[in-house]
Amino acid sequence: MDDRWRLSQILAQQAIAEITTIAARVPAEEGRDLAEAIGDRFRSRQCRYCLGMAQTFQGDLVGAAAQFAELVAEAQAAHDVLVEVNSLAGQASVLAFQGDAGAARAAADAAIEAAAELGGFYAAMGYAALASAALVAGDVATLRDATEAWPHLRTLPGTAAVQRIFSAEAARLGGDLVAARRWADEAVTSTTGYYLSVALLTRVRVAIAAGEPDQAERDAHDALACAADVEAYLLTPEILEFLARQAGDADSHHEAARLFGATQAIRERRGAVRLKVFDAGYQTSVAALRDAMGEKDFDAAWAEGAAMSVEEAIAYAQRGHGERKRPTSGWASLTPAEHDVVRLVSEGLGNNDIATRLFVSPRTVQTHLTHVYNKLELPQVLFRSL
Repeated sequence: MDDRWRLSQILAQQAIAEITTIAARVPAEEGRDLAEAIGDRFRSRQCRYCLGMAQTFQGDLVGAAAQFAELVAEAQAAHDVLVEVNSLAGQASVLAFQGDAGAARAAADAAIEAAAELGGFYAAMGYAALASAALVAGDVATLRDATEAWPHLRTLPGTAAVQRIFSAEAARLGGDLVAARRWADEAVTSTTGYYLSVALLTRVRVAIAAGEPDQAERDAHDALACAADVEAYLLTPEILEFLARQAGDADSHHEAARLFGATQAIRERRGAVRLKVFDAGYQTSVAALRDAMGEKDFDAAWAEGAAMSVEEAIAYAQRGHGERKRPTSGWASLTPAEHDVVRLVSEGLGNNDIATRLFVSPRTVQTHLTHVYNKLELPQVLFRSL
């Protein structure tokens, strides 16, 4: 019917409906072009906001930053509070990923202030941005307060996982690993696409804190596969960096050096930074790897990794995963966490006491025991008698 006005509205709504996925980019770009052709600036701003979010998820932080900065200025001039709030929140998140915690906090505060007359969901967007800024700064108190201030996000299927992810991070940084695991598990089971990869990475962080490297590695590979499926590459450097440390611990030195080189190059190309809380562990792992390999071999492997695209780095990490599979049965098949549970059972501790000692839930202890029974082909009653 050549109804370009109606079509631009439909495309904008399609982009909004796909806002938590990379799929928003196609209708957002088409809707933006059509809206601008007919002079509908409001609809154009809606589409460009969705495009900025897609750019963020894909790891194009420079493009997303420019997109949101332009939108904030235009929305303020047009007194378009809806787009202003959302764009300020998006800007805060991008600044957080770029490591500028102060500017991220300022943008988040501006979003919360602008949303005061709107309330509800829009205020929650501002607090979500504040949580991002607090996470980068390691400000646990602000992260917890921001997370608890957005009940409206919890009621929407598309955004409930975001609240759960930040709740898990707040609990982890606060030392409550049981709550952190519960929130992370709920986030993983309640979302898809980009946010599923984020939820899985959150559970990786929790598993590391709980001393469960094998669980962390499984989740890291799942997060990597999920990110590759939807081309959401924003968090792949952190995932790859964790896998590099795992490879180094397994004496796969060249693999580790290549992955470290790849992550550094990806960050530099995108203008992204590592969360400061992980800097010390990173420096220690790289220094140990350089000492083990020697300067010449380390530099050569690092350069090979730095030359990889993000897609090539993901494929390389996935290939390395297949080369180091643990046996499926016998004592060698037990993970470090399962060994810890067995050791504490042998000391006469019950599930609740083991859970307290390992900072996990009793259900997690029972899951570990079930895996042990199956791997060792032992009846549960016999195992308990030992």
